[in-house]
Amino acid sequence: MIRKTVFFWVFSIVSLGVSAGDTLRYTLQSCREMALKNSVSAQVQEESQLAAKYNRQAALAMMFPRVSANGGYMWNSRNAHLASDNHTFPFGTATVGGDGTTSFQWSDQSIVSEIGAYVQGTPLEQPFNLISNAAGQGISNAYGKLYDLLTINLQHVVVAQVGVLQPIYTGGRLTQMYRISKSVENVASIRAKANHDDIIYKVDEAYWRVVAVSHKKELAEQYYQLLVKLESDVSEAVKEGLATQSDLLKVMTKKGEAEVKRLQADNGLTLSRMALSQVCGLPLSQVFELDDMGLSDTQLPVDQLVAESAVSGRSEMQLVQEVEKIAKSSVKLASAGLQPNILAAANYIYTNPNVENGIRNDWSGTGFFNAGVVVNVPIAHADAILRYKAAKHAAKVATLKTEETRELLTLQTTQANQKLMEAQQKIVWARMTEKNAAEVLRMAEESYEAGMITSSDLMMAQTAWLAAAGDVIDAEVEAKTTETKLRKYLRTL
Repeated sequence: MIRKTVFFWVFSIVSLGVSAGDTLRYTLQSCREMALKNSVSAQVQEESQLAAKYNRQAALAMMFPRVSANGGYMWNSRNAHLASDNHTFPFGTATVGGDGTTSFQWSDQSIVSEIGAYVQGTPLEQPFNLISNAAGQGISNAYGKLYDLLTINLQHVVVAQVGVLQPIYTGGRLTQMYRISKSVENVASIRAKANHDDIIYKVDEAYWRVVAVSHKKELAEQYYQLLVKLESDVSEAVKEGLATQSDLLKVMTKKGEAEVKRLQADNGLTLSRMALSQVCGLPLSQVFELDDMGLSDTQLPVDQLVAESAVSGRSEMQLVQEVEKIAKSSVKLASAGLQPNILAAANYIYTNPNVENGIRNDWSGTGFFNAGVVVNVPIAHADAILRYKAAKHAAKVATLKTEETRELLTLQTTQANQKLMEAQQKIVWARMTEKNAAEVLRMAEESYEAGMITSSDLMMAQTAWLAAAGDVIDAEVEAKTTETKLRKYLRTL
């Protein structure tokens, strides 16, 4: 806050200069610049433009490949066994114990069991049993090795993946999303320009209000001084018997009213200065003076063709046109939901354990690549069809609003142009009335000094002159504010 205040003082002294004494003096242009620099709404619009810009760039980036990397680690309390620890063959059952030992039991229907029953009790029984036991142990050992080979160590699992995803055809969805984001960016830019013009218009209104009140304060002071002089003259006339005490009381009453008007003008000037300071971002307690150059000069009204042609450049018109573009893009976006979508993808995947050459739990693997295309064809999507129809009607509404806005803005510009003509005519009549009132006041003063009229007649002339002079100021300020409004409509601020 301190830095801002210091900046305003330095800027004012260096760029605008200082008038007599310590009172700062500002021009209309300097007030506009300060208001634009310190306006919070202008900063908000600037940030909105940046946000819309990055959203548009993001929509464009969606058309290009998306590269992503993923990695994961998992700890498991048990391993995975692709073979069971008890497997039954047609000729017997192989068993793997929890400690890794293996055993085998021949089935009763196997030929080994039949032969064993045949040789039982014969000299061949013992040799045959040795052979059958050795064969069973060999089978169980072989199955144990197979069991180990088909056991996957999943205690520590690591997976890494790098992939590329590229949209090939999305029914125009990405293109329309980009167009919508571009229109949103244009809307932010248009609103920033409209806010710029609104700030200037507020500054101009507040500026000329201060100028008007300042002039009226001067008129109130002049009027008060006239009554002070008249009071002195009537007091002398009362002493000489040329006027009555009633005449003096009437003058004193008028003088009291003039004092009230002078106080009101002073308070009004203070409040109007505070209002201008608030718009410009100045301290509310700061005292300054304004340059009233240009108050008497106003732009000439424009012809109807110029007024109508300026409508297309109005921010309000541009906004509804962008809304119409968004609505039309929304129709195409909705239709994209009824069209096929084609995406291409490519990935590199690495895992540990890996299955590149058997099942291995080491880091010897090199990973693998895969690539493919995914096609999605909507067949029966009633919701997408209904959204498409709704979007078409919304686009029709936007088109109708565009035409309606064009007519309203043309009418608005024409009215402002006509009001400027009326305001300029008011200035002519007000100046003529003020000139006549000043002449009447001069003649009344001469007649009063000659004793031809009373003090009441002179006060009537003074009051008429005050009213006429005030009307001139009001007419000039009205013309300036009307001119600013017309310039805003014509985009010539």
